[in-house]
This record gives sequence, C-alpha cells and structure tokens, in this order.
Amino acid sequence: MPAIPEGGPAARVELELALPLGAAPFDLEAAVCSHGLFMMAPNRWDPSSRALLRPLRLASDRSKSLLARVSRHPARPSRALLVSLLGADALSPLDQDCVLAQVRRMLRLSEEDDRVVAEFQAMHAAAREAGFGRIFRSPTLFEDMVKCILLCNCQWTRTLSMATALCELQLELRRSPGAEDLQLRTPPIREHKRKRSKNQNVRVKLETKFTESECLEDPRVGTAEDARVVTGTSNVIAHLETDGNLASLPPVTPEIGSACDSFDSSELGLEDCIGDFPTPEELANLDEDFLAKRCNLGYRAERIVLLARSIVEGKVCPQKLADMCKMSSPATKELSTILPTYERLNDDLSTISGFGPFTRANVLMCMGFFHMIPADTETIRHLKQCHKIASTIKSVHMELDKIYGEYAPFQFLAYWFELWGFYDKQFGKITEMDPSTYRLFTASALKKQHLLVRK
Repeated sequence: MPAIPEGGPAARVELELALPLGAAPFDLEAAVCSHGLFMMAPNRWDPSSRALLRPLRLASDRSKSLLARVSRHPARPSRALLVSLLGADALSPLDQDCVLAQVRRMLRLSEEDDRVVAEFQAMHAAAREAGFGRIFRSPTLFEDMVKCILLCNCQWTRTLSMATALCELQLELRRSPGAEDLQLRTPPIREHKRKRSKNQNVRVKLETKFTESECLEDPRVGTAEDARVVTGTSNVIAHLETDGNLASLPPVTPEIGSACDSFDSSELGLEDCIGDFPTPEELANLDEDFLAKRCNLGYRAERIVLLARSIVEGKVCPQKLADMCKMSSPATKELSTILPTYERLNDDLSTISGFGPFTRANVLMCMGFFHMIPADTETIRHLKQCHKIASTIKSVHMELDKIYGEYAPFQFLAYWFELWGFYDKQFGKITEMDPSTYRLFTASALKKQHLLVRK
C-alpha cells in the first residue's frame, strides 16, 4: 500500500472556488454530465451526493495526486463550489492555484467560457432553461488528446476499459521501483476468435470503405462501430457486444492511488478507486508493445507513446496550443475572428500521428471551438430520426449547416444539446445513472431498448 500522505487519513484541505458572476447561471450537474468524457476514468460522478471525484495533480510535484471532491458550496451553492482535497493538512498557494485551475478547465469556468455560454443560451432558449452550454473536459489538454485517441474505432465498453487500464498502470508505476519489473509481470493479450457468418463478412467489407473522416467514434457512444447500429441502414451495421468481448476487458481495481488508499471511500460514495490519468512523463519511456499488452490498447499504444514523447521532447507543447486559443475569442458571432486560429491549430494537430479529421475536431472542441460539428454515422442517424433528413457522409455537413447555421459560431453546442437530450430520454436521466451502468451506454443497447419498446 502507498504511504499515507502527511496529515493522516482524516486530513483534508477545503478550497472555495468562486463561480463566474456573468449572465449564464452555473449548474454543476449539467456541466459535468454533458459528454462521454465524464464517464471515463479517473472521473467519477457520484449521483447520490451530486459531486465529482477524481485525482488532481500538484504543481509542486507532478508525480503526486490528491483525491479531489468537487461539489456545490453548502453555504453559497449558487456563488461558489467546494473543492475538498483528501490526504493533506495544507497546500501551498502554488498547489492551490494549480488544483483550482484544473477544476476550472474541467467545468469551463473562465470568464471567456461564461461569455460563450451566455451568448449561446441567448440564441437557444431550451438550452438556457436546461442550464446547458458547458461541455465537460479533462483537467489537462494531454488527457483530452489521449482520450480522443481511445475513442477511435472500438466499442464504448472497451474505451472505458482502456481509460481504466491506463489509470491502473499509473498507480502501478508509482508503486513499482522500475518499469522493467512491470513489464515482466504483464500478461499477454488474450485473443478471442469469433466465427463469422456470411453477413458479418459482408459487414466487414463494407466497413473498410469508410475513411477516418467518414466514420470514426462518436464521443458519446465511443465509436463508429457503435454509431452505425443506431443508423438502422443496411450498410452501417456494428458489432454488438458479446460475452467474449466483455470477458476480455480488464477488471476495475478498487484503488485510486495514495490519496484514496488512505481514506474511507464510503465517505465520498466511492465503490471503487483507481489511479490518476498518466502524464506524458509517465508514458514517454514505456515500451509500445508493453503498453499495448498491459492496457489492451492495440495500435493506439504507439500513437499515445509518440504523443507523450513529442511533448516531453518539446516537439508538441500543449500549453502553446492552449495559448493560441486565447488569440481569438469564440464568444463572438464573427467566424472570421475564429477561423484563422482554428485552421492553424488544426494544421498543427494534423502533424501528430493518429490525429485524423474527426479526432482533431473533437480535440478542438475540447479547446473551446464550437463552430465545427464532428460528423459520423451517428450524426446521420440523428438527422434522420430527429429532422427527417436522409443524408450521407458527403452531404451531412451541408445538412448540418442548414439546421444549425443560425447558431454560429456555436453549431456544435446546438447539435450536442439535441443529441445528448436524446440519450438522456432513452437511457434515463444521465446525472442519476450509477457509474457501474456506463458500460451499457452504447448504441447497441439503445437498439435493443428500441426493439423492446416496439414489442
């Protein structure tokens, strides 16, 4: 077991985070439970206490994390959040600022974010009434970038498992004297062979026709494979989850690193804890084959390691990319002020291995650009079901512009409000879902539910 942090298991630091006093009211539940990223480890939304829990890094020592609990401030729920950090008696001003900055990024609490939400809600009355406008993201751009890679070409259950496995690995790296010892203990990947029917062979051939820009993962259901189930068309059929698929997924371990090991997790409503999301420094020196086997990442391991090494070596600078976003304010209806920066960032991201058009669009959405809607077959399904429009990959962007162009430069927010609301109706209130059910949050489950309703 990791050493108990200084201050003992009952130690905690409580920080107050003032909410923006702008025109857009803040709703913690709506801000957190707004995108599939909130379901991915090490994030944990506790529906009973209405709190977000996850480890956060310290500025004074990036190798250390403290378990943070973000909730409404009991005395001033509409004016501030309470950020409780477990495992320390005190934090330096530098560490306090670092923690609060990570929370602000996750919940989009900057003055600029508030202006964006206010302007979008002024255009969209239903979104304003629902408190929608802040899309959850990670505390760091690097975590967002890696998680966008994890969303590529696989089912949502595996996406969740890969994120969990990376956090488990981070915990093991902190405990192990060296990565070599870890590699010796890493078992080989278990292969599951499945028989293919003639229909499955046809399906695979059809799927190879799609390029990355045409059919990649949906940020909510996880992949184009899952998304194609929802379209209901003959040429976009996905693999459904099978017992074999689920059996191959790595288990969730009941740990979250030194901060959580030292505390009574029942106090926070936590049933299982894992490690923090690894940093570029923790991943850069790992062998790609080892990472692929340990976390069941497949080809994604090479892309993640190359990204981590590029950051460590200074070839890619997340802070520089983030600073470029500040050069143009999305809180304006003039796309001309946004496009130059967006195009420059898009070009920079295109040089990173594995960052195709759909992935880049999602990363840029995490960075605060909402005029571009990442389109895949789930988008086609949504247009068909909700707008009675039959579109194709080639025509979908033209149709999206017709429907959501009036909300420029916030087309994605208008689109996502509709799509996320659809999921909320189909699966039940997302903010009240138990985290153990997130693996069922797939298009294949949606299809099964639809069939049951029809019966």
